Amino acid sequence: MVNFSRRSHTAFSKWLWTIDKVILFVSLALLTIGIILDITASPAVARTIHVEDFWFVKKQVCYALASVVLIFALSMLKLRTIRQISLAGFVVVGALLVLTMFLGFETKGAKRWISLFGFSMQASEFMKPIFIIVTAWLLDCGKKYDYFPGMWISIFLYVCVAGLLLLQPDIGMTILTTAVFGLQLFLAGLPMFIVVFGVIGGLAGMVLLYFVYPHFHARVDQFLYGSDETSYQINKAMQAFQNGNLVGKGPGEGTVKLNIPDAHTDFVFAVAGEEYGLWLCLIIIALFAVIVIRTLKISLKESNLFVMYAEVGLAASIGFQAFVNMGSSLHLIPTKGMTLPFISYGGSSLLASAIEIGMLLAITRQNVASEDKDMG
Repeated sequence: MVNFSRRSHTAFSKWLWTIDKVILFVSLALLTIGIILDITASPAVARTIHVEDFWFVKKQVCYALASVVLIFALSMLKLRTIRQISLAGFVVVGALLVLTMFLGFETKGAKRWISLFGFSMQASEFMKPIFIIVTAWLLDCGKKYDYFPGMWISIFLYVCVAGLLLLQPDIGMTILTTAVFGLQLFLAGLPMFIVVFGVIGGLAGMVLLYFVYPHFHARVDQFLYGSDETSYQINKAMQAFQNGNLVGKGPGEGTVKLNIPDAHTDFVFAVAGEEYGLWLCLIIIALFAVIVIRTLKISLKESNLFVMYAEVGLAASIGFQAFVNMGSSLHLIPTKGMTLPFISYGGSSLLASAIEIGMLLAITRQNVASEDKDMG
């Protein structure tokens, strides 16, 4: 018989009593909502590519099951193991980003996907959590050892990652990575004048991107002036929210999924708004807010710098990506092909989100740092 007592010394019992059950429950709730929305949003898309109606649903359920296993497996690991996996993963995923430039296939004006063993993956999705853990480790070591230039090494790695993302180009992921890394640097004690300079430099960089990348230029112009196919999608998304009102038109009764090719991915939030109404949209926003706020609350009590940098970075990444997706659907910011974590269809997005949450659960476990004697 399995012993769930606090006095039990089994690995599972220790995990059960030290894991943050709120973050775990909220993540599984988002995953469930994603499958429900995919059941109503994807059949119309499946028909356009001449496959059976629930072809996307079946694939998403497989990805979801793999994600649950990944979350539980990663959440049981010690800090040392998390760092080792992230370092090895950085090398592997970095190599995949390089290979994507040569072997990747182009979609919507960007070469972000690569096919390996019959599985199409977006390597940049997996770089998010890995880069956050690696930079947290480097910044922590830089604080511990005066001779170790952790901050400078992390800045060098950021330049490499951002450069590879811009070559695809993936402007949204570059901005997300920059924002999260900037937050980690700020927590690490970056002087205020450098922070101000960095913010100004970031704004100047956005202006430069506007003139260098036609795709980014078009997205900004569409947001400001509204005049292309993307504007049509946004208008349909806004119409979906209006149709849904407070309680929605009912499951399967929406029409936005019939008019927007990316209804099951980039605009899944609009499907939620039309078919289930404002109440489900508010629940989704609240669930993401719980993950971010609870993680930040935990980090305030954290004395281990590596854990704090990693917690804040992972929470910021999840929250910022959710905001970008939902903000694009609501026409609050220029549209960006960025998925809604755990809810949008897609193997790379779902598995990468599982890695983020799995690592977050691992480092927020009670007394996890005491299990890791060698923190170097």
